[in-house]
Amino acid sequence: MSKLLDQIRGVLRTQHYSYRTERTYIEWILQYIRFHNIKHPAEMGAVEVQAFLSHLAVEKQVAASTQNQALCALLFLYKKVLNVDLPWLDKFSPAKKSSRVPVVLTKEEVKLIINQLSGTNWLLANLLYGAGLRLHEALRLRVKDLDFGFKQIDVRNGKGGKDRFTVLPTKLIEPLQKQLLKAEKLHEQDLRRGLGRVEMPFALARKYPNAEIEWAWQYVFPSKSLSKNPRTGVMGRHHVSPSSLQKPFKAALRKSRLTKNASPHTLRHSFATHLLQEGYDIRTIQDLLGHKELSTTMIYTHVLQQHRLGVKSPVDL
Repeated sequence: MSKLLDQIRGVLRTQHYSYRTERTYIEWILQYIRFHNIKHPAEMGAVEVQAFLSHLAVEKQVAASTQNQALCALLFLYKKVLNVDLPWLDKFSPAKKSSRVPVVLTKEEVKLIINQLSGTNWLLANLLYGAGLRLHEALRLRVKDLDFGFKQIDVRNGKGGKDRFTVLPTKLIEPLQKQLLKAEKLHEQDLRRGLGRVEMPFALARKYPNAEIEWAWQYVFPSKSLSKNPRTGVMGRHHVSPSSLQKPFKAALRKSRLTKNASPHTLRHSFATHLLQEGYDIRTIQDLLGHKELSTTMIYTHVLQQHRLGVKSPVDL
């Protein structure tokens, strides 16, 4: 088992998969193996894969996206790790996702929630709404990614490994500069202790040995505590965790007495919808959000159509 897991990790890292994907794939593969009583994947095939996926859908009642995630992990295992070219893999198609319109907050509701937040959480929430960032994109921002001169944010290695540019709200320039002063002070303290190393993407740590301690590469939102890099074992300072905003956001939602099923990601949906309301071109919004397909961005036009129908209820006639 341990030999197989080491093999999986090796292939994932060679192909530059993120650490989050590494953990997710390994967890699904372990569940698959345990479901079949610790049987080696090489000894299993289509019947076992189908049984596992059916178990997830019928007994666990997972969402289609979760089932597809498990399928992707198993496809990776057989094709990339075990190098098993099995025809039955092509028979499996992704589960059909439900077509859902995203939850969107009004401008007043956004202000109501954000005004309940303070400090770093207030700044992070404003970045999600003001720049259309995903939560992990905001957390992974490095000092060099903030361009105050051009008022833009460089999003590096976003979803799908893509880079893009998005707008940096003028209102957030001063708060971000204050945040950088706090982060720099923390970084200087780490350097004096012989620390100050930050995780570098891909092989840049080997190409530029001193880059990991340079100020430009440090996270804008560093964690208060030091931690060991799970891949390298090096002690350093990571960015704050996603839960550092998720929990206060839910608390702010309750205080605001709003009943919408909102999360920090809802702020990104609201960013796109409100830009459409202001008349911005759908292609521009697609670029700002980093969507590969225009059809993904078009979902926000459906949100607007709900409010633009101009139909009066018979009760109001």
